[in-house]
Amino acid sequence: MQHTNSFAQKIKKYWQLLGPGLITGASDDDPSGIATYSQAGAKFGTKLLWTAIFTYPLMASLQEMCARIGLVTGQGLTGTIKRYYSKSILYLILLISFPSITLNVGADIAGMGAVGSLMVPQVPPFIFSIFFTILLMVSFIFFSYRKIATILKWLCIVLFSYILIPFLIHIDWLTVLKSAVIPKFENNAEYFMALVGILGTTISPYLFFWQASMEVEEVQEKKIIVDKLIIADMQFDVKGGIAFSNFVFFFMILTTGTVLFNAGIHNINTVEEAAQALKPLAGNMAYALFAMGVIGTGLLAIPVLAGALSYMMAETFGWQEGLSKKFNEAKGFYITMIVSLILGLLMHFLGISPIKALIYTAVLYGITAPVLIALILHICNNKKIMGHFTNKPFQNIFGILSLLLMTAAAVALIYFSV
Repeated sequence: MQHTNSFAQKIKKYWQLLGPGLITGASDDDPSGIATYSQAGAKFGTKLLWTAIFTYPLMASLQEMCARIGLVTGQGLTGTIKRYYSKSILYLILLISFPSITLNVGADIAGMGAVGSLMVPQVPPFIFSIFFTILLMVSFIFFSYRKIATILKWLCIVLFSYILIPFLIHIDWLTVLKSAVIPKFENNAEYFMALVGILGTTISPYLFFWQASMEVEEVQEKKIIVDKLIIADMQFDVKGGIAFSNFVFFFMILTTGTVLFNAGIHNINTVEEAAQALKPLAGNMAYALFAMGVIGTGLLAIPVLAGALSYMMAETFGWQEGLSKKFNEAKGFYITMIVSLILGLLMHFLGISPIKALIYTAVLYGITAPVLIALILHICNNKKIMGHFTNKPFQNIFGILSLLLMTAAAVALIYFSV
């Protein structure tokens, strides 16, 4: 009994340590990310499973740097760039980030609406999209920061549905293990587009801004003094959150790469197509888990997308900011969130295809990611800004590797798009 209580206390302690890192990691597996992973699995089977393991240290190192910037400077990433760098860099990042994040929000809302309609066919997709948009707006305005953070944290559990699906079907685990540790390449444009798509949806610039700003919120909310112990707790949170995110993305590719690919279904364009294709092949349980996961991840990811944009706008123009503030205390911050949701919803009515929105988003993210990674590396090696908390050599190695990889991905994406 004593041993059980001790184990339960340890679990509780680890759960309490998880916060912004877990939310950031889990929100990376949003409906548009699910669409990308489903496409990769359906088209290439398990050949791209290795990317889930390969991208982990890159993503974890970048998110840790962003979190450290927030903790040490007491400002979000935008505020730090504004203070120490040229205004033209700041405005250029904002100019590209606003449409890319809004398109991503729109694609996620459309995906949630479509999947909601699959589950309840009597209700059209646009009604579900409107319902989810209003639900999110009301949550932002009326819930406190602590309540929003707690809800987002518990929503992460929804992602376990993707881990369960492969255990409901027959899997050749030896082949899976080989695909996970031995990269397999195909010399064609489709394979490299899938690879670039995975990199773009995994190492997403909006997560950099959200991570830094959420750490600032946590410090202000809990009134803590940043020291080595706080930095260590943050690193545990970030590494755990990103590991969870990549674990889930591994299982998404595994599910579609075994069920759909083996059934000869190689062209999946949307999350609802992936859900529909799974139903006759993997059974109602797998289908229901997949569909519920899309809605849950949308409710988790859209506040992160809209919130990242609000932090960026508020820090750029000197507005009051923060989910811990009430609407009347930070009007510009909350209005930005609402506007991004309304613009995202309008995509549905303007006839902008979610697939096209995702392609445009990937291109815009691809352009901004290398610039931002270079800036993050520069900030984290600057003693004037970071004091004693500058990068260690291994952090620079992973950061530079991420920079080279995302630059190559951006060039490849522009080349294949043109």
